[in-house]
Amino acid sequence: MKELELKYGCNPNQKPSRIFMNGEKELPITVLSGKPGYINFLDALNGWQLVKELKEATGLPAATSFKHVSPAGAAVGLPMDEVLKKIYWVEDLGELSPLACAYARARGADRMSSFGDFIALSDVCDVDTARLIKREVSDGVLAPGYEPEALEILKSKKNGNYNVIQIDPDYEPEDIERKQVFGVVFEQGRNCLKIDETLLKNIVTKEKGLPEDAARDLLISLIVLKYTQSNSVCFVKGGQAIGIGAGQQSRVHCTRLAGSKADNWYLRQAPQVLSLPFIDGIRRADRDNAIDLYIGEDYMDVLADGRWEHIFKEKPPVFTKEEKRSWLDGLTGVALGSDAFFPFGDNIDRAHKSGVKYVAQPGGSVRDDQVIETCNQYGMVMAFTGIRLFHH
Repeated sequence: MKELELKYGCNPNQKPSRIFMNGEKELPITVLSGKPGYINFLDALNGWQLVKELKEATGLPAATSFKHVSPAGAAVGLPMDEVLKKIYWVEDLGELSPLACAYARARGADRMSSFGDFIALSDVCDVDTARLIKREVSDGVLAPGYEPEALEILKSKKNGNYNVIQIDPDYEPEDIERKQVFGVVFEQGRNCLKIDETLLKNIVTKEKGLPEDAARDLLISLIVLKYTQSNSVCFVKGGQAIGIGAGQQSRVHCTRLAGSKADNWYLRQAPQVLSLPFIDGIRRADRDNAIDLYIGEDYMDVLADGRWEHIFKEKPPVFTKEEKRSWLDGLTGVALGSDAFFPFGDNIDRAHKSGVKYVAQPGGSVRDDQVIETCNQYGMVMAFTGIRLFHH
């Protein structure tokens, strides 16, 4: 098949719409269920490239949760402790396969952004992963294959309308890519840059120690950035993105956005949050929203107008600003990647508040010395990669 007609483009008024191949090649995808749309395929194909590279770089199964052509989360298949299982709402599922762990982590780091995601998996989708996907609000999934039982589970989602796509894992696109904007064709070489540890050799700070797990996390951050709408910054901890700041015009706003998401991820693990007395039968999405309110600055408003009675069995105590800061001080060893250089040290100041210890960025700013000195003040390790990772 060389062409697939779509319902419409980015918006319902944008018709006709299709995906197709020029020349002799067939489309590298097969739709096994549902009817994916234009944005679905943008998410799916960008997500596939991301997880394929994560698998190649780490040797571990990988998953990503995409929304609006940027990852809301991405992770490799490392085991989860009991706290992570609890905050990702998977503690009832028993031991999960590495691929399922990867998706639980990718989905769980920023559950509000991942709501209604499109999933990409590096490996054949197994039953554990399918069961996890079945219970989440999601638009679809792309993988190189599906176990028979896993496929049946996914086909039953959304009354049989869930989008399930299989991709040829051996497919390689042409070296030149093109797109059209306002009738003008843009052409460029595809970004085939291999992201590996050679990019982390140029450490420019006084502190030089880069443990193996920190190097892995920096590589994950850079691969995530390669497929995130720019400007972008990515915080990674323990093999998963915990905060992604995408599509901001200002670098420091990327860092603030990613840092706030990383903070929320860690605050969800605080005893005050883990012990929240939710009413029986509350849905996972409603719990996510309630937790976001509880750890945010609007919780006093929730208490004042009585909305807590629709969420909790009893009124939880206020999680004070001082208590939050004390808990966040326990977040350490975070890796941070940036798709372009940091122009000022304020990015490092903000990153430090969210536990960043390791940094990878291109370098090349006229204020590199200021940025390096700010890292030195905090005892951070920073590598200049010499490469930019803009994605548009």
